Amino acid sequence: MDVDDTQPAGPDADSPVSGTAPPVTAADMLAWLEETARAVRAGELAAEELVALLGQLRQAATACANASDWTLLAAREEGASLRQLAPVFGKGYVRAPAARLEKLHREVLSSEQFLELLRQRSGV
Repeated sequence: MDVDDTQPAGPDADSPVSGTAPPVTAADMLAWLEETARAVRAGELAAEELVALLGQLRQAATACANASDWTLLAAREEGASLRQLAPVFGKGYVRAPAARLEKLHREVLSSEQFLELLRQRSGV
């Protein structure tokens, strides 16, 4: 199985930015994963519990992807260049953020529209 274990080459992904930090960081997730793996090895988690965890993680991954997309749109609106965004995608060229923006712009034109779309999808 291929796993992308590259880390963003941009600013430190685990340090808060101007007091704003995501609710979970890569370091938080690794610590949780190590503790959960210990619990599995000790026989403290049954398959059913792991399946429930998997469902929760899949939902959280979708939420993180949506938050990432919103932040990408907002960063562009605030003047971030594709060259500034490229290292965060783990690549030194602008194709990755440009392609993501292009895909997002097929549905919405702004971060506010994206947020409204998320609200509509969640029924809020």
